[in-house]
Amino acid sequence: MSFTTITYAVQDGVATITLNRPESRNALNRAMCEDLVAAAAAATADHENVRLVFVRGAGPVFCAGADLKERKEMSVDDVRNRRLRGYAAYNALEALPMPVIAVVHGAALGSGAEIAAACDFIVATPEATFATPEAMWGTVGATQRLPRVLGKRLAKDLMFTGRKLSAEEARAAGLVTRIVATGQLEAALTELAQTISKASPAGLRQAKRAIDQGSELDPRGALAVELLMVEENLQQGAWRDRMAGFKGST
Repeated sequence: MSFTTITYAVQDGVATITLNRPESRNALNRAMCEDLVAAAAAATADHENVRLVFVRGAGPVFCAGADLKERKEMSVDDVRNRRLRGYAAYNALEALPMPVIAVVHGAALGSGAEIAAACDFIVATPEATFATPEAMWGTVGATQRLPRVLGKRLAKDLMFTGRKLSAEEARAAGLVTRIVATGQLEAALTELAQTISKASPAGLRQAKRAIDQGSELDPRGALAVELLMVEENLQQGAWRDRMAGFKGST
């Protein structure tokens, strides 16, 4: 599989999607949108082997946002099409059946914050920052996922002022779940991958679907989603082997 704006590699059950336009600070252009959709499709098709996906950025930043240089030369129709392709890229990452972890160093601005927020959770280095300056650029975007995570008021603060959240602020707000020193990052990611690989792939997929779908429903509907996942899990029967080997007291 050939990509022009990202790299995609699978090793030991872990797929790594790396935004690879460091000369443009990994700005999201139309080609990268298409590459992200294709990479997500490849990981989904290979779900028997791919148990975890990392999304990373090459160079000093994660993603500096949309490629505004590309947009300057676009017609209104082209801009509209590019924005729809961006939504498709975010949705493709969000819809992956296995756990997807964003690894953020440096800046994650605009589209970069959207890509990170589309993942299941974010591991950041202390140097990471998050911002959604779309309104400052005279555009509209990043108005849906982040308010669900950060809350409406903080999301508006970021959008209306261009304020940047530090890694620590992002963790306090619930956007980042772990902060790891840059020198310890690779070891931490290896340990994280090894831990997740010990879990049942089917159980992870079912839990992810239950959380993602249930969070959009009222409590009654959310419970119905979990019950559907429980039934699917029971019918598959793989849990019996894992339970048989469990030696705990509960």
